[in-house]
Amino acid sequence: METTSVTTKTKWAIDHAHSEIGFRVKHLMIANVRGSFKEFDASIYTSGEDFMTAEVDFWVNPASINTGDEKRDEHLRSADFFEVDHFKEITFLANTYEKTPKGGNYALYGDLTIKGITKKIKLNVAYGGLMKDPWGNNKAVFSVSGKINRKDWNLNWNAALEAGGVLVSEDVWLNCELQLAKES
Repeated sequence: METTSVTTKTKWAIDHAHSEIGFRVKHLMIANVRGSFKEFDASIYTSGEDFMTAEVDFWVNPASINTGDEKRDEHLRSADFFEVDHFKEITFLANTYEKTPKGGNYALYGDLTIKGITKKIKLNVAYGGLMKDPWGNNKAVFSVSGKINRKDWNLNWNAALEAGGVLVSEDVWLNCELQLAKES
């Protein structure tokens, strides 16, 4: 008789109180402007607690952008950038994981969709570990970073500077801190 092993699917939820989806771009060619998205969530499943098997379906509400300047945020919500009246979500579907030579670090590949345009991207993931909090909840911690070119998703608006260069860089650096809670 043949035996088959059945691995239990584990569902993980984002702990929003301890997670942040952030980014930064160069402004005036020399300064950094940072921002974040306040509304985001994901459907995450692993085989047991093995994150190399994770199925990740992550979304962000682009209308929840916050750079600390409401006028700039309104411009980012407009048709010049995210066009939030027409495009309600930014999504990332992760589909490939790879261990890197540096212990605890991984490359995460997936499809990023912004304004209806889907492109494959690579993100760097540092696994912080698995820990039980004081209330008995199993938590997993990750730092995620990467760089994308905003023009790949038709986020093209810019202004030329009198001294040369442009107002906003094409490169966007992503910096995310995620704490996941294992669901019962």
